[in-house]
Amino acid sequence: MRDVMRRAAASCALAIAATAAHAQWLPQKGVEIVAMSGPGGANDVIARAIQRHLQQLRLVGVPITVSNRPGAGGVIAWNYLNQHAGEGTLLSVSPINLLTEHIAGASPITWTDVTPIALLFSEYVAFSVRPDSALKDGGDLVRRLKGDPGSVTFAVAAALGGANHIATALAMKAAGVDIRRLKFVVFSSGAQSLAAVMGGHVDVAVNPVSGAAPQMQAGRVRVVAVSSPQRLPGTVSPVPTWKEQGVDAVFSSFRGVIGPKGMTPEQVAYWEGVLAKMARSEEWKREMERNYWESSFAGAAEAARFLAREYERLRAVLGELGLARR
Repeated sequence: MRDVMRRAAASCALAIAATAAHAQWLPQKGVEIVAMSGPGGANDVIARAIQRHLQQLRLVGVPITVSNRPGAGGVIAWNYLNQHAGEGTLLSVSPINLLTEHIAGASPITWTDVTPIALLFSEYVAFSVRPDSALKDGGDLVRRLKGDPGSVTFAVAAALGGANHIATALAMKAAGVDIRRLKFVVFSSGAQSLAAVMGGHVDVAVNPVSGAAPQMQAGRVRVVAVSSPQRLPGTVSPVPTWKEQGVDAVFSSFRGVIGPKGMTPEQVAYWEGVLAKMARSEEWKREMERNYWESSFAGAAEAARFLAREYERLRAVLGELGLARR
């Protein structure tokens, strides 16, 4: 009887150990974070911030690299992601494009075709012009566009229907401008769109505040409006919101982390825990402040629920703009 009990106990111990080992999945090779923008673009900046903090905080025991796969509004990056289905060492930063590109019919991939892991933060949008531009503020821009909606060119990344395009359209719609006649030029990264404004090739660059602020501080651009509900701190504190300038428009876009389709619950749990630790760190909180990001961390289950709700909200917005195809 004792032998039987010993064998049962040993078997139970082995089963528990096996279950624990299965639950405690760890990456056994280098981690790759895929950025859907080129170097210096908003998505790239976020991917490299995550890489830096995970390494500095020693939250991951293997090397972490960032690879840039820009183009097609994120489709190239997400196709690459899904070529490695079930791979737990491949991640990507998910922007609003993951939803809007699918709604607009430009991408076959949306949030249900990848693995949501976490939400990290949301961010607001800045409208920048050259320092010598005749557009002195948001009011000048609205007046110009009311007279001729096609008289101003807007630089956006990385696709029509993305956050920068939506932020522009919603603000101008609220101002009474015919948004169907607005002119947009699409660039593969926010850095390229800002360079186009600085070079005088387009009139207004629409970017996340985190990308515009350094150029404003260096005197290379002048920000005429931000899409936040109240003024933001730091470098952009002198910049009025759209609401301050008589335009009832507020817009922010989310940033999260996704993996390829087919990831296991153990892989998702590992990354969810790692990213939660990063989000709680003082270093990451300072990163939030430096980049004008608004923390909104949530784990995988809540991220999935959020993406489902956001998909429907954005489908309504894009439908109003005449861009919805699904």
